[in-house]
Amino acid sequence: MDSKQALEFINGLLTKNRKQVLNELEEKLFLGIWADQTYSQIVAQTHHNDQYMRETGRNLCKKITEDLGIRVSKKNFKNPIKYRYQQYSVQVSPFQKPIAELTNPAEQDESQSPYLSQQNHNPFMPQNGRIENLQQFFGREREIQWVFEVLNSGSSVALIGEEGMGKSSLLWVIYQQANNHLQSARQPVFLDLNDGVHNEDEFYIALCDKLGIPESKGYKLTRNLRDKRVLLAIDNLGKFTWEGFTRQVRDQLRGLAEGRDASLRLILAASEPLNKLFNDSQDNGKTSPLAGICQEENIKPWDEINVRAFITSRLAKTSVNFTEEKIIQLIQESGGHPRKLMQLCYQTYSQHVESLQ
Repeated sequence: MDSKQALEFINGLLTKNRKQVLNELEEKLFLGIWADQTYSQIVAQTHHNDQYMRETGRNLCKKITEDLGIRVSKKNFKNPIKYRYQQYSVQVSPFQKPIAELTNPAEQDESQSPYLSQQNHNPFMPQNGRIENLQQFFGREREIQWVFEVLNSGSSVALIGEEGMGKSSLLWVIYQQANNHLQSARQPVFLDLNDGVHNEDEFYIALCDKLGIPESKGYKLTRNLRDKRVLLAIDNLGKFTWEGFTRQVRDQLRGLAEGRDASLRLILAASEPLNKLFNDSQDNGKTSPLAGICQEENIKPWDEINVRAFITSRLAKTSVNFTEEKIIQLIQESGGHPRKLMQLCYQTYSQHVESLQ
């Protein structure tokens, strides 16, 4: 089992378990550790410093251990993965291909693989929620480029758009690509306020846990972040309007994100412009703390060209084609709204398959 096979195997397991696959930096680390390279040797191949690489390496081992149950460390990396691979090789039935070969569906022939045909019978998935598999993400190249231009200029960003427009998926992709596109290295951290964060205290607990620092807020938090440089992606920002949250948490985030060399650089996802979302920002002539440091990008519906390209890309790996009449109907009924389009396409594809049975 060579390093590339091992990497494909791990990414395949992560995909199967609905976890994020390794990003580019993590893959370089994985291949370097597999080749028994020291951190100094791996650093020489990247633009990151030794301390950041060591921290990323620890997080990589932690991710494989916690997400996949394969207990690895820098010193004992290959043997646990090889052992798990052997277990899967034994478990896979004769007509199934090893999971390591399932990480790139574009290279597979579904007619030759019953496993793939059963698992990927409808390409219009998922219908709801954040897309975390980068292979399933579509479009938004202009928005991604703009976001990194703003972040690299020293400002923070807010993605604004109605529910189901794809803000969360876009936020996740930017978080995943941060190590490749930020000119100054920052630790990317993703925090979804819908993941059990119900008040301000829980927000600080979750934030410090993600950052790997002692639980703190106020000046103690500022002090604990003094030597850190973080890109903090916050999803479902509207939860800050709930009872249990105050303007104080937004004031602190602003303080931590002000200045080109600030501890935090923010990228936020919200359903309304920040000044409108936080009405208390207008009290006593005050302005919104977050609106004051974030450049806002409105996430709009896809145009007809993008809708057609999306449908074509999803159907490319199948033997199904939608008629021109049906595509026009999907464009009109969805209005270019990504979630609506996904749901309508899923129904259309299912109806087509059922008609053939």
